[in-house]
Amino acid sequence: MTTSNTRTDTVDPAVREELGRLRDSIDNIDAAVVHMLAERFKCTQQVGHLKARHRLPPADPAREAQQIARLRDLATSAKLDPAFAEKFLNFIIAEVIHHHERIAEDTGGGTAPAPGRSGH
Repeated sequence: MTTSNTRTDTVDPAVREELGRLRDSIDNIDAAVVHMLAERFKCTQQVGHLKARHRLPPADPAREAQQIARLRDLATSAKLDPAFAEKFLNFIIAEVIHHHERIAEDTGGGTAPAPGRSGH
């Protein structure tokens, strides 16, 4: 969070009210994003256990490429920078792969990391 030298007591009350309304919406969206990510990771944990049981590699580069292309298209239609969306998804994918590697190690179904993936 950043601070500003602007004193809020000199800001027009209508502006302060609008700012508060917008920030409330941002807070609600942030909460929804956190809950959606939690649900996503619950699913990917199940995928990790399934992969470990069947000795599948933690990473699936073809699936990752497909998802990145899909997300870039979604971002473009939503008027969101597709490069940002790709960076965000790559961050999530790296975390998922790391979880899958740990699950594989913990269940004794350890597989080697996918080529080019350190897992961290």
